[in-house]
Amino acid sequence: MGSGTISGPTPESLGSLLELTWGGQKTITIPETGEERKYLQDGDTVIMEGWCQGNGYKIGFGKCTGTVLPALQK
Repeated sequence: MGSGTISGPTPESLGSLLELTWGGQKTITIPETGEERKYLQDGDTVIMEGWCQGNGYKIGFGKCTGTVLPALQK
């Protein structure tokens, strides 16, 4: 999820691929595969899960999963 803003002032606080790659200007290494990326690619699966909690409550949503498909050809 993105708001168009940087999540925080330090590299450790960056939260999205767009932030981590500075809009595609830098590559990141995917720990599981060692692959270097700047953007999502066809076939990539994205899984999001989120919640927040406070004194006596927890709200959020369960896993939301989607796979990037190739663009349709005309």
